[in-house]
Amino acid sequence: MRILVTGKNGQLGQSINKLINIETKIENNLSSSKFIFVGREELDLSNNSSIINYFDNHDKFDIIINCAAYTAVDQAEEEQELANQVNHLAVKQLAGIAKEQKAKLIHISTDYVFNGESDKPYKETDATNPINVYGKTKLAGEKALQEIMPTNAIIIRTSWLYSEFGNNFVKTMLRLGERDELNVVSDQIGSPTYATDLAGVILEIIDNKDKECSTEIYHYSNEGEISWYDFAREIFKLTRINCKVNPITTDQYPTLAKRPRNTFMDKEKIVKIYNTGITKWKTSLDLSMKIMING
Repeated sequence: MRILVTGKNGQLGQSINKLINIETKIENNLSSSKFIFVGREELDLSNNSSIINYFDNHDKFDIIINCAAYTAVDQAEEEQELANQVNHLAVKQLAGIAKEQKAKLIHISTDYVFNGESDKPYKETDATNPINVYGKTKLAGEKALQEIMPTNAIIIRTSWLYSEFGNNFVKTMLRLGERDELNVVSDQIGSPTYATDLAGVILEIIDNKDKECSTEIYHYSNEGEISWYDFAREIFKLTRINCKVNPITTDQYPTLAKRPRNTFMDKEKIVKIYNTGITKWKTSLDLSMKIMING
């Protein structure tokens, strides 16, 4: 199989790359697969011509994994056109190409497609109603994909992604932990996702021998419902950083983009369909901390 992974320099792209060096040594469908990782230099999703040129000049793919996205939530409020191009129009373009090539498309989306007003974990069938530009463009991308590819595609919504790669909340906390105290929002609830865990699930899906089937949406994150405040405290606890964390409200920390209050997602569907296990967020955070600190 020829498998294309976009966003090679992002957290998820690098995490998939890390895992395949282990997975391809195991006797499974991946052992004979060829993974091609591309970044903005090779395939720029902000440029229609770049997308066309890339696929015109390369052999067909069996699977396309779209990890690339415009993820600067606040900046998206000021760069709406660019965010829409990458998160919506480029996804629409990729879906058309995947359909033409008869390739499976695995697309990564976000918990921010929800408005956060529910008091229950969000299911895949729950109504979407994003409250910021980032969420709106990601939802538009989902809908465009579903319209073009009613079969042979998978959308995985994830949340609070972090890893040893790139920029993320964990790394920000480690950097700011040098301060005596820190204010962190305590009234936004969700689940962290260790990118390596999500990468593992994607590889499990690829290794599954399912034939072409209806396009489906799945939710995936680590297990457990927490706030950013809880997350920060655990990061400092594991690293023994002596920084006092003060809980504050969203109103006390104004941002350009509105944040949903609760985006905790129900993962029952992906567990049932792919028989995948979901690690608790504390367990994954502990592992990632050891990797970040010890290398």
